Amino acid sequence: MTFALLLLAAMVLAGAVWVVTLRNLFRAALSLGVVLLGVAGLFLLLEAEFLAFVQILIYVGAILTLVVFAIMLTARLQGTPGTAASPASRQRVGGALAALALFAVLAGATQPLLWPEAPPAGAVPLAALGQQLVTRLILPFEVISLVFVAAIVGAIAIASGPPGGARPR
Repeated sequence: MTFALLLLAAMVLAGAVWVVTLRNLFRAALSLGVVLLGVAGLFLLLEAEFLAFVQILIYVGAILTLVVFAIMLTARLQGTPGTAASPASRQRVGGALAALALFAVLAGATQPLLWPEAPPAGAVPLAALGQQLVTRLILPFEVISLVFVAAIVGAIAIASGPPGGARPR
C-alpha cells in the first residue's frame, strides 16, 4: 500500500512537472493525462472507487480530449526554445527555490502533527446520488448540460472556419 502510494505520488508529481516545463503543448497535454490518471489511482487507494471512475470518465475522457482537440485546432504544437541566460530562466530558478522553501516550511509544520486515521468508506449509494441529480440538483445539472452544449457548438464553429469556405492558413 505504501509503495503504491509513493509510486502514484511520484507519477503525479513527475507529470505535473512535465506539464509546466514541456515546450510542446501536445506533450504537455499528455502529461496532464498522466497526472489525472495518477489522481484516479490515489482515489482508488483511498477506497473511493466512484470518485476514481468519475475522475477517469470526466477529466481523462472528456476534459483531456477537449484540451487535445483545442491544441490541435490552434496548430501551436511547437514552442520556441529560450536561451539559458534569459530573464525567464532566472525567474524559473527563483520560482523553484521559492517553491522548495515553501515545501520545507510546510513539511516542517505538518510533520509533528498526529494525523487521525480516516474511517472506512462505506458503499456509495449511486441510486440516491442519481435521484438527487434529477430532483434537488436539477438546475445545476441542466446548467452544466447547457455549458457543454455551448462548448460543443463553439468547437464546431471554430473547426468549420469562416463562412464561405475560405480557411486561413
